[in-house]
Amino acid sequence: MPRALLALAIGAFGIGTTEFVVMGMLPQIAEGLDVSVSAVGLLISAYAIGVVIGAPTLTALGVRFTPKQTLIALMVLFTVGNLLSALAPGYGALVATRVFAALAHGAFFGVGAVAARALVPKEKATQAISLMITGLTVANVIGVPLGTLVAQQLSWRVVFVAVAGIGLVTIAGLLAWMPAVAGDRTDLRSELSAFRRSAVWLVLGLTMVGFAAMFAVYSYISPILTELGGLSEHWITVVLALFGVGTTIGTLLGGRLGDRWGMSFVAAGLVAVTVILAAFALLSHSTVAAVVLLVLFGIVSFALGPVVQNRVIEVAQVPGGSLVSAANQAAFNVANALGAALGAGVLSAGLGYTAPIWVGAALALAGTGIALVAVRSERRERAALTAEVDALLAAECAARVDVDVAAWQRVLAPVAEPQPAVLAVA
Repeated sequence: MPRALLALAIGAFGIGTTEFVVMGMLPQIAEGLDVSVSAVGLLISAYAIGVVIGAPTLTALGVRFTPKQTLIALMVLFTVGNLLSALAPGYGALVATRVFAALAHGAFFGVGAVAARALVPKEKATQAISLMITGLTVANVIGVPLGTLVAQQLSWRVVFVAVAGIGLVTIAGLLAWMPAVAGDRTDLRSELSAFRRSAVWLVLGLTMVGFAAMFAVYSYISPILTELGGLSEHWITVVLALFGVGTTIGTLLGGRLGDRWGMSFVAAGLVAVTVILAAFALLSHSTVAAVVLLVLFGIVSFALGPVVQNRVIEVAQVPGGSLVSAANQAAFNVANALGAALGAGVLSAGLGYTAPIWVGAALALAGTGIALVAVRSERRERAALTAEVDALLAAECAARVDVDVAAWQRVLAPVAEPQPAVLAVA
């Protein structure tokens, strides 16, 4: 593994930690700033808004620079944002600094995916992206629980300082290990031209719909497990850690299988997600079955992420592709909001805690339909490429045959023509 991928994974770990650790620090932040827990909960929404704004904006500003330069600048922004969060004097200031820190999130993953692809052979592109994303999943297993513990024992401000420290380590890694040639400078016009392609919008739509299935369920997983599965609240953290392990396994698995099967793997995965969620809804009252299906859900869902991220860069068919890559990160956050909102809608309607699970199954099924269209598009693209290659090979072979015939004609010409001296003797 190129060491530059390790630097990207460390950055993803820091980003994942700062995004999700707030959920575990809500009481401590509320007490420290003398506000309600519900008010602190809005920090989660504020961060998501920052991601959606920053992903396309900062990526567009960075297209004239190399991915290495852009990634370092983004991580500087991230580090400063977390330091400001640690020093925030009040609630309003903390909201502002959270948005500021979130601006780098989507752009880092978008540009990082392009850089990761450039570090490895083309046939390992998805695997390289999955290694970077693994940092995000490991954050849910290690960073978030550890950050929650630090907030409980010391202070939530210390957690943000520690995340800023991870940012500094990432900057050092990028400076030392990321080659300057990991991707090229592009221009905004070229990057924007990718959005004229219907295949790009097809993948973005797949991200928004298919991955909303995960957030429709995960957003309400704690009450689902306690109210339906009968799980004690003391075990929720353990189960969520198991879910995090599952997402890490899935991300690595998706990197390997995605390079081989492409969008066919995504379509099959979404079918599997639909089946898993249907079984989850039917067996949710069994604690063991609910936990097993949840972990399996995490494995399959996160296996699809690297494949989709790689595909959106492929179909862009422009040098770089960082803007569409970042747009896909914004689409993930739209999926987050869409899934959570639909889940909240069915709960508000009094349909019970199995309803968000069925919503997730329906979204996964809809995503399967989009994925099948993408598979057909991918096959047409490969068929056209194969035909083009065959035509070029045929033309090259024909040219070589012509050259060889001409050469033989020159060699045999003296033999084929009658010799005057011989005729005279005869």
